[in-house]
Amino acid sequence: MTAGMHPDPDLPPFSPAEARAARLRIGLTPQQVAGQLAQLGLPHSPETVLAWESGTAAPSEADLFALADALWCPVPALMALRPRTLREHRLARQFTRERLARRIGMPAEDYGRAEAGRPWPGSDHQTLLLADALGLAPDALHRILDRDGELLTLLRAAVEGRWKQYTVPLARLTGAEPEEVAPALRTLHQEFARFNERYLGHLVARSGEARLREVAADRAAWLRALPERFRRLTGSR
Repeated sequence: MTAGMHPDPDLPPFSPAEARAARLRIGLTPQQVAGQLAQLGLPHSPETVLAWESGTAAPSEADLFALADALWCPVPALMALRPRTLREHRLARQFTRERLARRIGMPAEDYGRAEAGRPWPGSDHQTLLLADALGLAPDALHRILDRDGELLTLLRAAVEGRWKQYTVPLARLTGAEPEEVAPALRTLHQEFARFNERYLGHLVARSGEARLREVAADRAAWLRALPERFRRLTGSR
């Protein structure tokens, strides 16, 4: 697996090559790294460390933070990126969603929706606390929050309408190439169409209300996760 391409949206961006290079720079063996992780409260076998370095497995957020500490390496180096999104800035500062939400006085669910690209629900005070926690100037944070909200708006419009006309605007917004954006939008448009087909199919078949609500809830969850899904498809940050 390569950075930003994990099928599980809960897994952080991660570069196997950077992890191996960081370990070799300080002269540790996989066994020694595993020992360091155990001391940090996350026991893993040397085989797991090697699996991360080969890309056949990926660390969780907690694993990523511990690995960065064990390798004396900043988290962004292991992610092989310069943080741009709200989630990437949080990871760079080694905050879990829950801990950052507590620090700014916001329910974790509300904060999580903001990371997924929903409009920022925080007050001015919470926004200032967030900027302080992430080490960002308030105006820089506002740009990040606005960009994530704009990304979700454009993606929803693309999957619900004529996706081709959104290729260039999304490429400009995310920094991805149009040649990468177009197939990603086509895939997302097809996935959304299947949700609608499922719903209409159950409607025609006179399925129970519970079944219709289940399909509608699945579709709503998919729409909330659109930014992460798009980033995985394009490999963009």
